[in-house]
Amino acid sequence: MKNKLKILVLAGGTSEEREVSLASARAITEALLKNGHDVKAIDSANGLSLLGPDSHFLLQIDDRSLSKIALTENPSVALTTSLSSDEFSQTDLVFLALHGGAGEDGTIQALLDLAGKKYTGSDRLASAIAMNKAFTKKLLKQEKTPTPPWLLIKANRGANFASQIRAIRRKFSLPFIIKPNNSGSTVGLTLVKKKEEIIAALRRAAEVSSEILIEKYIKGREITCSVLDGKPLPLVEIIPSHELYDYQCKYTKGKSQYICPAPLPARLTARIQKLAARAYEAIGCSGLARADFILSRRNQPYFLEVNTLPGMTELSLAPMAARQAGISFEELVDIIAYAAQQK
Repeated sequence: MKNKLKILVLAGGTSEEREVSLASARAITEALLKNGHDVKAIDSANGLSLLGPDSHFLLQIDDRSLSKIALTENPSVALTTSLSSDEFSQTDLVFLALHGGAGEDGTIQALLDLAGKKYTGSDRLASAIAMNKAFTKKLLKQEKTPTPPWLLIKANRGANFASQIRAIRRKFSLPFIIKPNNSGSTVGLTLVKKKEEIIAALRRAAEVSSEILIEKYIKGREITCSVLDGKPLPLVEIIPSHELYDYQCKYTKGKSQYICPAPLPARLTARIQKLAARAYEAIGCSGLARADFILSRRNQPYFLEVNTLPGMTELSLAPMAARQAGISFEELVDIIAYAAQQK
């Protein structure tokens, strides 16, 4: 029988994916408690406990709402205070339920490395690589992994984008995708169908990141493959109600359908799983990660990106794939925790 662990769940933060992070943290915390672990949970944005005296979450997320929970200022100060607390020093493991921003780009991972604490998910280098979509695409192109053609541009919020638009028009024909280079949950993403939409799409992406990725739009089926400790799980096909699998389709109940395992020929399934495992290894991921693909009408899979801290509610895609492989949500959480504790 495995020893029970003292685990600190780190969640919230100040990224655009704060609300998603809190939802993941709630599910993770409940599973860890069911498994008998000693669990604490804090919000990295303010250093405050997310749990009440009865160990239940103090914040309840309305799944029908897209509103953001109010953010607090000076998150780095709050986090530094939290990491120097007695509560933190007495933990065996930090379970990262953060999504986006400093929680997923290697910043938190670097702080935990300096503090000498073990944590779930990929290390600081792999996290930084995966968060940079253009760098990841460049790396995997060297690995002979198909990925849509792209262009990376830099722009400030006040830029007029004249030179960038010329470069985009020279390289791409409509339609194409414009999105932040280092954000998740499709925040700031636009499918541009008309030239008049380009400026607004660039400004929208620039609100999230100073680096903007323009990518050829490939119409096809959304396929995702989660990888657990280097082993690919069953594929999930995503059928969004919108043309793109956007933020609303991801986090509004009933806006998307999910099929697991994805109804694909065995040979094609194996090929996508192999590409996902190759991406996981090339980036240097560990624990649980998820690779996203678009499958063209000719059944050519194109790699889009890797998520090193995928959503972890019971309805999220990675837990869905794990269930198809015979791994319950509580088992999945324990597998992630014990693997990280043994690193």
